[in-house]
Amino acid sequence: MKKKLVTVMLAGVLAAGMSAGSVQAATADDASGDLYVFIAASLNNAMEVIQKDFNEEYPDVNILFNADSSGTLQTQIEEGSRCDIFFSAATKQMDALVDEDLAKKDSVVDLLENKVVLIKPKDGETKVTGFENITDAANIALAGEDVPVGQYSREIFKNLGIEDDVNKMEINEGKNVTDVLASVSEGSNEIGIVYATDAASVADKVDIIAEAPAGSLETPVLYPVGLTEDAEASESEAAAADAFLAYLQTDDALKVFEEYGFAPYTAEETADNAEAEATEEAAN
Repeated sequence: MKKKLVTVMLAGVLAAGMSAGSVQAATADDASGDLYVFIAASLNNAMEVIQKDFNEEYPDVNILFNADSSGTLQTQIEEGSRCDIFFSAATKQMDALVDEDLAKKDSVVDLLENKVVLIKPKDGETKVTGFENITDAANIALAGEDVPVGQYSREIFKNLGIEDDVNKMEINEGKNVTDVLASVSEGSNEIGIVYATDAASVADKVDIIAEAPAGSLETPVLYPVGLTEDAEASESEAAAADAFLAYLQTDDALKVFEEYGFAPYTAEETADNAEAEATEEAAN
């Protein structure tokens, strides 16, 4: 299946200092050892499948996933936790690590896109019909403010002009999107806000009421992935990180992500933007 993301893929691989051919040579001969991959909780199911596929080609690489909210993962990396690849559910956390020289800027790729949705327990009763009348619910499950989906939720409330009213509600704040999903699927909360991919993973337990209204989010829900600084990694482990980052951008991996409800992200560059960038490069 041909992807529009091929250009982005190649740019990401080359930015890591390798052509597609050299990736194969490095991974076949050198990639091995432990690989620490920090992933947003919403990626967990898809990444487990991708891990199995990757290990069929590279059996000597032991991938160790750490799945949690992107904000929690960012803090862990800042505090010195060993990490080779960070796969965030928002650009904010990745940008912060790049600014702190903890993530390698040239390796970062905006790989996936998701949607924010309002959910209720399967066949649950609620007067809520969309984001605009969320306050008709008795209670709501929301991720915390340091969690990307929680940040997106609050941006939606602000842009819809309902932020103050929502804050007066009974709010069950989860530490990550998985907690929010569990609260709604188990019937502990009348409604909640998660990613579309999370809702799809338990379609037998929750119903989607609505997607975030058009214009309520100023930016797409992007999932950037990139290499992080790991001073403890051996050469073979660094080669494994390069190989896995490249593999995440392949058609095979993207097909798995699509099966779990994600969409490959393709940047739409306008002619004006391209001209502006060319002018800036010439000036520099």
